[in-house]
Amino acid sequence: MSKTLSGDEQQIMVVARALLTNPQLLIFDETTEGLAPIIRGTIWSCLASLKAEGEAILVTYKNLKEMARAVDCHHIIEKGRQVWHGTQVQLAETPELSWRYLGV
Repeated sequence: MSKTLSGDEQQIMVVARALLTNPQLLIFDETTEGLAPIIRGTIWSCLASLKAEGEAILVTYKNLKEMARAVDCHHIIEKGRQVWHGTQVQLAETPELSWRYLGV
């Protein structure tokens, strides 16, 4: 069955399957990369809802605007070391961090 699903549908299934295991921590690596904008929005809304319910979520992603509603804090890691951490507001106040480490 999964062979007939689109890439967007497959990614939604990955998230749903992860949620079925009742995890203590959800880890997402570039979860919405390459997906249609409407599907990205759906996934980020789902993550925001999970966050509101108290679910622990770790997300690696470069699009700060999309991540903003689903995260409490940011950690920037370069070459395996944390080089910065802070809130969404702190990151927005220091745009040179985005340019230097994320290339955005």
